[in-house]
Amino acid sequence: MSRGRKILIGAGVVGLVGILAARAVLAGGEDAVAVRAEKVERRDLVAKVRASGHIEPKRSVDISADISGRVVELPVEEGQSVREGDLLLIIDPTQYEAAVQRAEAALAEARAREVQARTDYEQAQRDADRLSQLKERTEDLVTDQEVEQAVTLAEVKRSLWAAAEHGVAMARAAVDEARDRLDKTVIRAPMSGRITRLAVEKGETAIVGTMNNPGSLLLTVADLSEMEAVIEVDETDVPEVSIGDSAAVEIDAFPNERFTGRVTKIGNSSIRPIGSVGTTTGEQAIDFEVRIALDAPPEGIRPDLSATADVVTAIRETVLSIPIIALTLIDENDFELLENELMASDSAAIAGRDASQIEGVYVVGEDNVVRFRPVEIGITGDNYFEVLSGLEEGETVVSGTYQAIRELRDGSLIEVEEDDANRRGRGS
Repeated sequence: MSRGRKILIGAGVVGLVGILAARAVLAGGEDAVAVRAEKVERRDLVAKVRASGHIEPKRSVDISADISGRVVELPVEEGQSVREGDLLLIIDPTQYEAAVQRAEAALAEARAREVQARTDYEQAQRDADRLSQLKERTEDLVTDQEVEQAVTLAEVKRSLWAAAEHGVAMARAAVDEARDRLDKTVIRAPMSGRITRLAVEKGETAIVGTMNNPGSLLLTVADLSEMEAVIEVDETDVPEVSIGDSAAVEIDAFPNERFTGRVTKIGNSSIRPIGSVGTTTGEQAIDFEVRIALDAPPEGIRPDLSATADVVTAIRETVLSIPIIALTLIDENDFELLENELMASDSAAIAGRDASQIEGVYVVGEDNVVRFRPVEIGITGDNYFEVLSGLEEGETVVSGTYQAIRELRDGSLIEVEEDDANRRGRGS
């Protein structure tokens, strides 16, 4: 080998060592970190809130007894379809029929007393009028005292007649009440639907609820043509959900099927209030009830089936996006924005952030040296964040692994690994 060629080779080696040394200095003397990288591209993003719950009919009626008594007739079965007005059950009416008879007898007695009181008043009024006329014709035959006594007696009889009229009204109300209680021994379907729960048998006693003791639930009638998914949404996700949002519902009893629906109601208070009995405030999850009306309930659907719903809260088309894993937080003491790298978007991304931490990504620069870039994000898709500011289309950001991103620092040297897709593409 000639001397000149050796000199050239030596110069090349020295140059290579210099380049590697420069990279080492930029990386703070650390070894290159193996990472994955991905370009900032435009994508269609869909933000969703996922929550679980159960299926309920939109309309259902729990039927309890308004009176106590033994069930003597029960012509229906659980699962049976009924129409509004159909007979559901009969409670023993014997004592209530007797109560109606007593009330009707009391009404007849009150009416008789009212007739007697009216007759007494009319007689007293005629006597008072007669004495008054006689006094006007001949003052010596009737004294003023006798006239006054007759007039007073007539007024008393009138008051007794009015009291008797009120007695008739009270007796009539008692009859109406007794008849109403008798009518309540016959329970009919309040709506058309299906009997989804039958909690009583013929011969059992129906019990009326009180303030502290709930009454016995007899049965439930539900309209299964309109069904809802009732899900429990975490307090952090509730502000994102709005009335009318579309949703995809999965029902465990119908695997491999997804049903569409829309949000119809959002609870204004949590399902389990803070401080309720049996819960500890520090350990209690705060969830809100959200109802989703199903567009086309499947045949065979039943109340109380388990369900999971994905509520679409926002849609963005062709927006800048970055992988979710690429976003990280660093301490502001570990980041110093260079003047020649300062951008208006960077300033916007930093503004309003926690003073101790900055949210952003590692952008791959020349010679595989990364620079931390603050970013402002929008909605969250399944795998990507929407980028509002801080990045431009076509830039490359570190997209994994999670552990590698934790190890990176502003100015670190990286080595980009090829994913399986790139290896297959290059080998084909």
